[in-house]
Amino acid sequence: MNDAAPAPTPAPAPRRVRVRAPELIGKGGWLNTGGKDLQLADFRGRVLILDFWTFCCINCLHVLDELRELEEKHRDTVVIVGVHSPKFVHEAEHQAVVDAVERYGVHHPVLDDPELATWKQYAVRAWPTLVVIDPEGYVVAQHAGEGHAGAIAKLVEELVAEHEAKGTLRRGDGPYVPPEPVATHLRFPGKALLLESGNLLVTDTTRHQVVELAADGETVVRRYGTGERGLVDGAAEEARFNEPQGLCRLPGGKVVVADTVNHALRVLDPGTGEVSTVVGTGAQWWQGSPTEGPAREVALSSPWDVAWWRDEVWIAMAGVHQLWAYDPAKGTVRVAAGTTNEGLVDGPAGEAWFAQPSGLAATDERLWVADSETSALRWVDQEDAVHTAVGTGLFDFGHRDGEAGQALLQHPLGVTALPDGSVAVADTYNHALRRYDPAAGEVTTLATDLREPSDAVLVGEDIVVVESARHRLTRLRLPEEAVQVAAVAHRTRREATEVAPGTLRVDVVFRAPSGQKLDERYGPSTRLLVSSTPPELLVSGAGTGTDLFRELVLDPAVQEGVLHVSAMAASCDDDPANEYPACHVHQQDWGVPVKVTESGVSRLPLILAGMDPAETA
Repeated sequence: MNDAAPAPTPAPAPRRVRVRAPELIGKGGWLNTGGKDLQLADFRGRVLILDFWTFCCINCLHVLDELRELEEKHRDTVVIVGVHSPKFVHEAEHQAVVDAVERYGVHHPVLDDPELATWKQYAVRAWPTLVVIDPEGYVVAQHAGEGHAGAIAKLVEELVAEHEAKGTLRRGDGPYVPPEPVATHLRFPGKALLLESGNLLVTDTTRHQVVELAADGETVVRRYGTGERGLVDGAAEEARFNEPQGLCRLPGGKVVVADTVNHALRVLDPGTGEVSTVVGTGAQWWQGSPTEGPAREVALSSPWDVAWWRDEVWIAMAGVHQLWAYDPAKGTVRVAAGTTNEGLVDGPAGEAWFAQPSGLAATDERLWVADSETSALRWVDQEDAVHTAVGTGLFDFGHRDGEAGQALLQHPLGVTALPDGSVAVADTYNHALRRYDPAAGEVTTLATDLREPSDAVLVGEDIVVVESARHRLTRLRLPEEAVQVAAVAHRTRREATEVAPGTLRVDVVFRAPSGQKLDERYGPSTRLLVSSTPPELLVSGAGTGTDLFRELVLDPAVQEGVLHVSAMAASCDDDPANEYPACHVHQQDWGVPVKVTESGVSRLPLILAGMDPAETA
């Protein structure tokens, strides 16, 4: 006879909400499938992860990297499908999507959805958004933003175990079919630099190398890097990069390389071929990480370009919408401008907002910035104030010349200072080279029929343009008269959400992943920032708070605008026995176009992680 008390019955796991997944449709068709069109039924028996992305979005590129390990580890049970959902007009072009899939090393099927049909079916509101579908075809989780790979990996393990036990799991090879490789000297080059020798240095981004070309811009002199992803210092034949972009020359002749996906700055010595790391830890910067200090101890986030200005290397930190600065003499790095909020706000450097700054050019008086997501040309003055020369915000773009206040660009990635005090802008998604003249306050077009130009460099009286999507450098004579083009203006392709006048409740949905809890050891673990364009749209409710909901009052006199919502939540592993649990930051920015109508909604749910209870009840 056993008198011991029976062991307590463990509490059942919370029932997972399941919603039937809509069909996958996209007018552009499928990529990376060997020409086969796929349907949702083709994924039955596998865990399906939909990655809603667009190739202009730095956060989407971060998520592509986050998913690589998961994709490899669970290759026989998990299928990742990218659903390309464009923001800019150029991103709706099918060939541009084909190029982006190769450029960023996407090794899974991609559905090209130029009309946002599947985006609407899944009620997606932000790039990037990840949707997890179980082997029976039900949506079981949705996550917006970055930092969810760990939570999704844990959910995948649970789903695999659950459906293997039920007999509804089907293992095997996925539907991915790689495209045929194409032989070119360069593959989606990013930035270029003129060396003292007269040769050109180019970042061969997709091949993870830096390439030295002869003065003709075609003959390969030397390659730096093995061509494999990695963060390895050493000789040219041993070093490794990971999608390098920007280049700038240091006094003395060495070159700084913005090693974008390694979140690091490297120094390349063209004389010896040696590569060394000077800034960054190799890990991505997250909210709460140090923003200044010894350069090798501070993390970066997707540095996209670099420029030597005022005895420092200035960094276009695309991943956090800021400018940073590295002081080689002191061996330190710091935030120089920007708040990490995404948008277009001028003023003192510490209060300004940027949106994926991607190109830099320095003159004695100014640091010019190609601010890609706002389709803007910005500049920083000697007093560290930020100004806008061309551009109005996140949702207006196009190809329009004339007076700078009404001129339009489309996702520019590069800027080059010209001898007369003007600047050339690599107007990437307009396939054009544009010119801004500060003296006249005018924008003109220098050249068209380029293919995704991402940078340009002066060589004598010529300008050499990096035609990224044509995999080459193109030499142009600077014209005395600018080209004139028909004016085209666009707004974001997303439909506005109709909201009712008066009070609007914004709910950011966040459920800590299984095995985690909100990290409240040092106070509130959540943050919510709300603003609007125009500011007059909000009578009240703007500002920062710690609750993930907010009551907004809209001005009925303002018929439409954009709500900017930024949310952050920190969760830690829920293990009482672990004194130092691993913690995770989840964050996302939303720009939600809204139109005020009497029949509009009074609640706006934005999913950071989990499922909206109001839609699954």
